Amino acid sequence: MSKKPVPGSYIDTQGMGAPADPNYKGPKEPVEYKPAVVTPRRLFTPTYAKEMKILIHEVLDEREGKFDYTSYFDTEYFKHTVIEEEPPYDKTNRSK
Repeated sequence: MSKKPVPGSYIDTQGMGAPADPNYKGPKEPVEYKPAVVTPRRLFTPTYAKEMKILIHEVLDEREGKFDYTSYFDTEYFKHTVIEEEPPYDKTNRSK
């Protein structure tokens, strides 16, 4: 004959928790929870989106004949050593 375990000496697998404390009365006042903040997921990274926006503006400027600045995608112009920062992209830079 098997010996039956004493209640409270084992975890109840139906409730998946230990026995409750009989002296616990619950929170004294209701707790207000702030709603979770959800950041939307996008297909493109912010950097990719920024570069696409620059590209579209450059194409439109070129089409309208206003492209008189150094392209963001001119990698030769933006060359720099590893100890320097990349030169800033400025649309008002008219050196071509």
